[in-house]
Amino acid sequence: MKRKLGALEKVDADLPNLQHKLKIDPRSYEQDFVNQYNQYRSLKELFLQSPTTTDDSGIVRLRDLVDFVSHTADCYPKLTTAFASDLVELLDLHHATLDSELRDKLVGALVLLRRKETIDSVQLLDTLWPLLLKTPSKNLRALLFQKILSDLRTANQKATNHKLNRHIQSKCFELIVSDPTSAKGLWAVKLTRELWKRQIWSDAKAVSVMKEAALSQDAKVVTGGVRFFLGGDQEREEAAAEEDTDDEGNIDMGKLRHQAGINKKTGKRANELRTAAAKVKRKEKKKNSPHQLNFSALHLLHDPQGFAEELFQRHLQPAQPKVRLVLEQKLLVLQLVSRLVGLHKLTLEPLYSYFIKFLTPKQPSVTSFLASLAQSAHSLVPPDILEPLVVKIANEFVSEASAGEVASAGLNSIREICARQPLAMSDTLLQDLVQYRKSKDKGVQMAARGLLSLYREVGAELLRKRDRGRDAAMGLRIGEKQTARFGEVGTGEIEGLELLEKWKEEQGIDSEADEEAGWNNWDAESDSDDDGEGWINVESDGEEIDISDSEDEREKKAKAAAKSEPTFEAQQSAGNTPAATTPGSSRATASLEPEAALKREESRISRLATTRILTPADLAKLNELRSTAAITAALPATKRRKLLASQAAAAASRHADDPLTAAQISGLSAHSYKATRQEKIAMAKEGSREEGGNDHRSTTARRKEKKESEGKSTSNKEKERKKNFLMTLGKAKRKGKRSLTQERAILKGHVERRKRGGKRGNKGQ
Repeated sequence: MKRKLGALEKVDADLPNLQHKLKIDPRSYEQDFVNQYNQYRSLKELFLQSPTTTDDSGIVRLRDLVDFVSHTADCYPKLTTAFASDLVELLDLHHATLDSELRDKLVGALVLLRRKETIDSVQLLDTLWPLLLKTPSKNLRALLFQKILSDLRTANQKATNHKLNRHIQSKCFELIVSDPTSAKGLWAVKLTRELWKRQIWSDAKAVSVMKEAALSQDAKVVTGGVRFFLGGDQEREEAAAEEDTDDEGNIDMGKLRHQAGINKKTGKRANELRTAAAKVKRKEKKKNSPHQLNFSALHLLHDPQGFAEELFQRHLQPAQPKVRLVLEQKLLVLQLVSRLVGLHKLTLEPLYSYFIKFLTPKQPSVTSFLASLAQSAHSLVPPDILEPLVVKIANEFVSEASAGEVASAGLNSIREICARQPLAMSDTLLQDLVQYRKSKDKGVQMAARGLLSLYREVGAELLRKRDRGRDAAMGLRIGEKQTARFGEVGTGEIEGLELLEKWKEEQGIDSEADEEAGWNNWDAESDSDDDGEGWINVESDGEEIDISDSEDEREKKAKAAAKSEPTFEAQQSAGNTPAATTPGSSRATASLEPEAALKREESRISRLATTRILTPADLAKLNELRSTAAITAALPATKRRKLLASQAAAAASRHADDPLTAAQISGLSAHSYKATRQEKIAMAKEGSREEGGNDHRSTTARRKEKKESEGKSTSNKEKERKKNFLMTLGKAKRKGKRSLTQERAILKGHVERRKRGGKRGNKGQ
């Protein structure tokens, strides 16, 4: 028996050498493989009979044999047909009692068989996924999750594996739906979130999995599902940005080729050049590949109205709560519900009455409640529902006795609500709130001015005449600025087209030649079967088509004819009143009012949008005019309006999908307090200079360090500044006693030295 064990140990020591030989010539070493495989099977049977009493040497030998067979199983597929099922049986039956190293080796062997395509991904994941859910070992769960995620990434690397993705998504969905009270659904949440972040799962099926997670009855699973909808898209964008800024794009191929041609040619340098070329090729291929359309998770929801109602009723206003959520978790759910309502313009009237009891300065995390309320407002919410909430915020937060932080938060939240639904404000309340722009607190000033500038754009008639401003007053006078009615939807227009039309009028560009010139630099892709013979003459079937004048030319002729006719005022002054206006002048005057309104609407619609096709040159000029107008609008007339202008620009540029945070509600008040001494010391120590932190040294010290790093010395003037005063005293006395003749000679010498380039005459060298 001892001789047999010694032989086994000797054979085990030769396993790496035998493995190498098998891969080179499998047919010659088939018998050796059979011997090792039979030894593995006998050890496996012994282990299955008594898994807990097997000694350490037997476990080590079994682990080495599993590693050997898994590396060489692809060389003998007929002999190892039952090897994968044996590993699955061992893991399934004895995962709780197996040695940790042997258990990890079994998992690694299964993954290796998948890489060698001995088993497929479905078989591997069907083994690892149930094991992940039932094993009590934390280390094994982390290993299994990492292997599952890695295999899914590998399977979707070349092309999207829809069959495998649907299979795993169905398992995640069933895990959450089958038992909503179980915490095991958290693994489905983690897997879906990771694959969404890596843009492997980006369809509605993954969103439905997270939707069920948000509606489950376990607090951790609910929090994971809600956080996915609130921050999953941002994580995906950050991961994509990190991939774009990878170090692969910083490879200088010209420099590497130059070094390879000059330096000694070695295999290492050749491999480095080959690897760098492959990286650059992958980068170029990825750059030229079509851009993937990444829809937001909130837009891929099948029924956002039903989802928002169920979330609100189940977690925020339940009759009998099935899951207990703390305040932080409830705020996350409330933020998700409000974003759904605001983004999809849903109708959820109980949500607004839910906010009433939380709109008080003493409420913890009150800025989060205010931000959620502002997010849930939109143009289709009846003003009667929002107006009591606006009045409540004004009464609770905005008063003379309130602190600056409280008042600015209230004014900012009112502004955000009214930006989404301007009809929620009354003229009396607005005129009262606008007076806070004269407050001594800067945060309150900016918040009140922001509210004033908002209503100058969307509802100037609610303001007093002296508060409307010049542009709003003129717009009201000529009828351009009108308050939108409830439920009114604006028509789609090209942004900034009136700027292009005005520029064309100023430049006198209105001819067909200028329009044709705009297409000159536009390269259109021609068809491959184009014979290049120019226009084809088509004979008409007896019908004559008048193409003498274009629509623009006919319009110009009509304008010229209208200018040649006398106007209505000229006829009245000459005494030539038309007969149509004398008997029924009252009727004619009454009919002019709708005609004037129609003319105003026609003048508002740009003629370029209805009569011309914009050329690429026009589109380029339109973008330039837009950016110029935005910069001009952002330039304030005075310094005190700079912060207001920047806040207004930031609010205008915010997309509808972007969330509204509590920091935006707090505004300037979050930064208006004075830091304590301890906080200032912490900020100063927050990262050393060598680690890229704050550098609090003087400009002179930084310049000196830069010169020393570049190997430069100090100039003569800098040396004279540092010289001892007593050493310079004699020269200063002599300089004061110089005569005019001596001064002239010194200045002449200075000019001559300048001309010849210094004492050494270095000019021109």
